[in-house]
Amino acid sequence: MSARLVVAGSAAGQQPWSRETPAQDQLAQPWWRSAVVYQVYLRSFADGNGDGIGDLAGLRARLPYLSWLGVDALWINPHYPSGGADGGYDVVDYRAVDPEYGDVSDVEALVADARRLGLRVVLDVVPNHTSDRHPWFQAALADPDSPEAARYHFAPPSEQPPNNWRSLFGGPAWSRTPDGRWYLHLFAPEQPDLNWRDPVVAEDFERTLRFWLDRGVSGFRVDVAYGLHKDAALRDNPGEYSPTLFGHGPEQAMTWNQPEVHDVWRRWRAVCDEYPDTMLVGEVCLADLDEVALYSRPDELHQSLSFRLLKSKWETPAFAEAIGSALEAFGRVGAPVSWVLGNHDKERMVSRFGGGETGLARARAAAMLLLALPGSAYVYAGDELGLPQAHVPDEAKQDPIFHRSGGERAGRDGCRVPMPWNATSGVGFSPARSARPWLPVPAEWKRHAVSRQTRDSGSVLHLYRTALGIRAEHPALGSGEATVSTRGDVLTVRCTGGGRTVRCVVNMGTGTALVRSRGQVLLESGPGVHTSARSVALPPDTAVWIEES
Repeated sequence: MSARLVVAGSAAGQQPWSRETPAQDQLAQPWWRSAVVYQVYLRSFADGNGDGIGDLAGLRARLPYLSWLGVDALWINPHYPSGGADGGYDVVDYRAVDPEYGDVSDVEALVADARRLGLRVVLDVVPNHTSDRHPWFQAALADPDSPEAARYHFAPPSEQPPNNWRSLFGGPAWSRTPDGRWYLHLFAPEQPDLNWRDPVVAEDFERTLRFWLDRGVSGFRVDVAYGLHKDAALRDNPGEYSPTLFGHGPEQAMTWNQPEVHDVWRRWRAVCDEYPDTMLVGEVCLADLDEVALYSRPDELHQSLSFRLLKSKWETPAFAEAIGSALEAFGRVGAPVSWVLGNHDKERMVSRFGGGETGLARARAAAMLLLALPGSAYVYAGDELGLPQAHVPDEAKQDPIFHRSGGERAGRDGCRVPMPWNATSGVGFSPARSARPWLPVPAEWKRHAVSRQTRDSGSVLHLYRTALGIRAEHPALGSGEATVSTRGDVLTVRCTGGGRTVRCVVNMGTGTALVRSRGQVLLESGPGVHTSARSVALPPDTAVWIEES
């Protein structure tokens, strides 16, 4: 039995990456429509000054690696001064750099270095909430009648919170001030939500956008883009906090996805349109993909991230539905899909897909699928090394999710452990081996080190680099149209563009699958693939790219 869905997509030692390459801009279409964007969790990528914390100097030193790898852009998680309550997502000053990471001149130098290597820089911006140490919130605490108090959600003193809203990090979404008022925080108490009905908030964020765009950045990833506005009357949500597998739905009708939020993105789009070649990509965690796609209408955000693959089980129906539904939903608004398989909030792909050799094989196959699909692809730092989820001892964990849940939820530290660059005791993360990384790095991670994988032609790193190189040259990969079909445990995505066609075939079953082949095998995700004149024998948990004759 087979199912078929046809949808249109939118248009240490000598280092091998130690030379610069000229910038090569894609002129045929906006770069972001088919870009491969590499997500840098700044604190964990590379430490330049030896304090155990990743920083902008460390990232600058590793830019040639990203150029060698073959990505188009890098998105940097928040670099702003922060209260430290949520990995930088509690911002104190949006137009500055946390001294742990450097200063504004380091961002400017990073952008310049990246441009010389043909890379673009995308920053993270956090408009839903600030830090409780932000000057506005401090002024609001000091004086309930201050103008700053109107920039947050406060409720008068009472015995109970104003409504039943829940924090995503656990517990009520309301906390008391010293004078007995309640304030809203849909995340940690140290992250008070802004009131976007106050025009000063919108005006200030537009100044922030221009501040960084004037320094040459190519756009922004917008945190919690489906948030910002809340029900003006603060009415109860109709259900308990219980997001579905794929995101928030009607049970959160008063806290997320308010109609007014789309006006914010229209204003932000107008700002970006003043700066050619820039983009906005939103984090939109909603269960309804049609609603997610609306954020990418032509006058709003350029993209909104599609998390279906990130949250799908390793099975053909789930993956086929995730791909087909995203292509359909985004196609209806004329936007490309922004595909995601890993990020700083979710368990690492290898572990999510079963762990060990099985999880690694599946992660390799999934990477080939990701890089074949029409649209842009977001690659989380370390996924190109096949990193598993790290075990972080409870006493070393820093994620507020772990602490606010009393340890019931593991938190996100395991996917944020620093990158292993070489096989030394400090894995090359810091210039000084004696430096203690901000999160402990497992001793066994030496085998995943970049220095080892660059010397191994069969490594996950080489698979990514080869796939990225083919994608960059082949018109059918990353753009054009896609046809999604399944037959048993075999998933096929037929990608067509520029008069050429490539089939990405993934065997998600437990036995070898015989796949019809009338063309050239471009790439295999793992060993054991056997090719004859008319067929390809594809082992379990393996993918292949076949260019049709």
